[in-house]
Amino acid sequence: MISQVKRGGPEVKVQHHVNDDVIRSERLPNIWCPGCGIGIVVGAYVRAIQKSGIPRDRHVSISGIGCTGRVSGYLNLDSYHTTHGRAIAFATGMAVVRPELEITVIAGDGDLGVIGGNHLIHAARRNVDMNVIMVNNFNYGMTGGQHGGTTPLGAKTHTSPYGNVETPFNVPYLVAASGASFVARWTALHVRQVTAAIRRMMEVKGFAFMEVLSPCPPTFGEFNGFPEALDMMNYFRDKSVVDNDADLSKIGVTVRPDDQVVVGNFVDRRRPTYQELLSELRTKVEAKEASKK
Repeated sequence: MISQVKRGGPEVKVQHHVNDDVIRSERLPNIWCPGCGIGIVVGAYVRAIQKSGIPRDRHVSISGIGCTGRVSGYLNLDSYHTTHGRAIAFATGMAVVRPELEITVIAGDGDLGVIGGNHLIHAARRNVDMNVIMVNNFNYGMTGGQHGGTTPLGAKTHTSPYGNVETPFNVPYLVAASGASFVARWTALHVRQVTAAIRRMMEVKGFAFMEVLSPCPPTFGEFNGFPEALDMMNYFRDKSVVDNDADLSKIGVTVRPDDQVVVGNFVDRRRPTYQELLSELRTKVEAKEASKK
């Protein structure tokens, strides 16, 4: 199938792609920098949707502010662009009211782990049935490259030019300790694993979380020895170690040349979801009230 697209100039004929039903191709090319991993995550998410067997009108995408916050604007789904740090709070309300929906939050490390860190741990504690994908590029990329809650010790940014002295969050460890049903970490290099993990997240009943480590060449990369688009991808290729049974307390990312990057699907367990517990409570209350009549 051939379609025609205008991109600020003459019409260009392009071949229809299988992902066009889910991606708003008329909005391409995207705003992300060359070498950014966000587009890879979007592609994996789209493929997971198509393979999930869940009707597209049941999928909902929610994002916040920042580079990753632009994801929802490229998806041909019910999608919501929320305020900074509040994507999970917004998703929680939707998940409680419409539990039949397959809700996925895609946001950055600053949005989810810092500005919205409180919402992250409490959604995991409650075990709200939703999927959360954190694209971690180790800095606030869109606003110029400030250091944040996942910036490795010693890493340089515009606001830590002599090296970061703040201990970063080990996010998979934090989320697993808070009670999440599924916890994973992969990199933007691991395209098939990211796709498979998202498919699994859509099957899991409960709070499903994945951290995707992503290159950010123009800000984090240029300060930390990864100036070209492929430099951090080569780092992920050479240093990543798959260990599904890893001790999560020891998988912090340093991006030092000699250190490993531990990836895998670390947690996959079943416990009652927030929605299930609310439904049980409602049934009990309604039965009790009915007995009074």
